[in-house]
Amino acid sequence: MSTQIAVRLPDSLVAWIDEQVAAGGRSRAAVTAKALRRYQRQLAAERDAQIYLETGGYPDLEGMHEGRVDLDLD
Repeated sequence: MSTQIAVRLPDSLVAWIDEQVAAGGRSRAAVTAKALRRYQRQLAAERDAQIYLETGGYPDLEGMHEGRVDLDLD
C-alpha cells in the first residue's frame, strides 16, 4: 500500500531528481522513495553505531566483515 503526499522541494533538488529519472529512474516518486529508503537505512546504521560505541564491542562478531560481499539492495 502507498500513500500519496505533496512536498515542496528546492528547484535544484527537483532538477537532480529529474536527472536521475532521465538516467533510467522509473519516476520522480521511485527516485524519491529510493533516496528516502537509503536515508532511513543510514539513520538506522548511525543509531546502531552509536549504541555500539556506548556499549562496547562484541567479541563474537569480530572478523564478520572479512570476506563480505557488497550487495545493491535497491
